[in-house]
This record gives sequence, structure tokens and C-alpha cells, in this order.
Amino acid sequence: MRRILVALLLLLPGVGWAQPDSMPQSLTGQPGDPARGRAIVANRTIGLCLLCHSAPIPEERFQGNLAPTLAGAGLRSTPGQLRLRLADAARLNPDTIMPPYYRMDGLTRVARNFQGKTILTAEQIEDVVAYLSTLKE
Repeated sequence: MRRILVALLLLLPGVGWAQPDSMPQSLTGQPGDPARGRAIVANRTIGLCLLCHSAPIPEERFQGNLAPTLAGAGLRSTPGQLRLRLADAARLNPDTIMPPYYRMDGLTRVARNFQGKTILTAEQIEDVVAYLSTLKE
């Protein structure tokens, strides 16, 4: 029943989730900043992206190999697809180990300092989307 309701919501105009594999609307209404996005991806205390992913950030050593490389992300995915994967990858793959960076509902075992908050802000999500969209190789 829940999946049917989610599917119906995805079809509603103005919800921002018009395509099941994409979140086409910016969370802020503004484009993100690729330089700030790169800094977020490289930062080992904010998003922890490099814990699981590798990225074309040569100054960062010890990059992950549990998840797909971020190199070429802008070639493989649209900004809307990247945004959805960052916001809540479980909408595409319920078994993913990627955390929902922009979701608060339905979570269990949330650290006290993250209760009632998203991991990344809407602006940070847009910055990371802008950076990943530049990765065409």
C-alpha cells in the first residue's frame, strides 16, 4: 500500500518527484556552487563521501571503493538523478547503504545531534550536485 501511495505522489504536479529516478527541481531554487560542492565531497567530516566513493580529488588519499566512483558522475547522471541519490538513495534502492542526506522521516537509530535535522542542508545538496555535474570524465 505504501508503495502505491508513493508512486501516486510521484505523479502529482509540483511535488518535485515527477520522475521516479529523478528529483528535477532544485531544493533551493538556485544552482549550487561546484567549488563548495567539491569541498563538501572532499571533507571527511561533513558528508564522508570519500569513505565509500573515490573521486577525482588527487590530494585526498585513501578513497573508498565500496561504491561507484564519482568520476564521470555528470556524464552518467542528470542533475535531477544526482539530487535524488543524494537526498534519499533508498527511493531507488531500498537496500542501499548510502545514507539519506536530505531526509528526516522514517529513520531509526539516528544520532542525537542529527535528530530533527538532515545530514546536509538544501544548499549543500545543490553544491554537491553542481560539483558532480561537472565530472564528465
